[in-house]
Amino acid sequence: MKLWLKVLIGVVVVLSLIALYLFNPRLPVPGGEASAALYAPGNLGVTQEAISLVDESRPTAANGDFAGSPVRELDGYVWYPKDVSTAPFPLIVYSHGFMSSVAEPGDLVAFLVPKGYVVVAVNHPLSHGGAPGGPVVSDVINQAGDVSFVIDAMLARSANSGDSLHGLVDASRIAAVGLSLGGLTTQLAAFHRERRDPRIRAAVSMAGPSAQLSRHFFAGTDTPFMKVAGSADAIVPYEENAAPIPEKHPDSTLVTLDRGSHVGFAGQAATIFRWFRHPDRLVCPMLRRARNAGDAEAAPMLAPDPENGITDAGVAGCTMETYERAMRPLQQQMLTRLSLLAFLERELSNDPARRQQMQAYLSSQLAEENPGLTVH
Repeated sequence: MKLWLKVLIGVVVVLSLIALYLFNPRLPVPGGEASAALYAPGNLGVTQEAISLVDESRPTAANGDFAGSPVRELDGYVWYPKDVSTAPFPLIVYSHGFMSSVAEPGDLVAFLVPKGYVVVAVNHPLSHGGAPGGPVVSDVINQAGDVSFVIDAMLARSANSGDSLHGLVDASRIAAVGLSLGGLTTQLAAFHRERRDPRIRAAVSMAGPSAQLSRHFFAGTDTPFMKVAGSADAIVPYEENAAPIPEKHPDSTLVTLDRGSHVGFAGQAATIFRWFRHPDRLVCPMLRRARNAGDAEAAPMLAPDPENGITDAGVAGCTMETYERAMRPLQQQMLTRLSLLAFLERELSNDPARRQQMQAYLSSQLAEENPGLTVH
């Protein structure tokens, strides 16, 4: 074999090994017997279906060079178990973050659906990455209505004997989950006095803004709520947004990830950002430029609304002067999945013994078995 060919083959092999290492990182595993059992993969499989919903009762506002629309178009996916022998399943309505999309919850879908959950996510019309006129945060007040409309659609399909979702959704076991701006969407859908959906039995906000939401905001309903947040979040600062939650909502669970970042919650961070000291540091310059330029993204997310407990407390993100070493994204996501599943099982399981087991796990075992995490 010619020397140049041997060299070429050697280069290809080395590059292949590097790519394998880069894009297939070693996955962390939880500590302790209880955590390992909870984290074990489900065996029901995953079926994915594209959905295109149109809410004709609500308009989409004009935005930049987008003239607006008399309807709200909600395109996305629904994922459900391949093995439906144990149906009906709890329904999770997932809301994505600013400039993100329905692709965001991929890691949660792969974890939860095989364990017996139906997950649905849509692109919110004006906040997803490809929004007409450019993504904005100011439409978040309307995204609670998107969540309700999606619930309507999923329950209608489950009741339709000719539909692939027939009999798969348990109308009495519905949760709302969201990340970042989607976490704020979830809080609005679960607690806002005028916009909340009473069918939501549990709500989870991962790194969602809460500084503007007062105790009065959460007092309208006793819906169980969990906040998962990183103590080193540079974009939605922990002390102003997450730390006050136990005082604002007495029936809440606050899971704090020591040195957890904001970007670390995103699935793609597991490969792309795992090499950086603090992944938020790469995103913050873009957000600061947007604020300095008067971009729409920098406008207040919510207008003050005292009747509904929304204050004018504004907390600017990305003000850190130094960035400490953040928790590795893979570790952060593993701990988030554990916390989320335990909370959902505690609130939505039909088995009283399972609910008690998950209450005990959240109260003590989760933090005892997994350093770097605390539960309030």
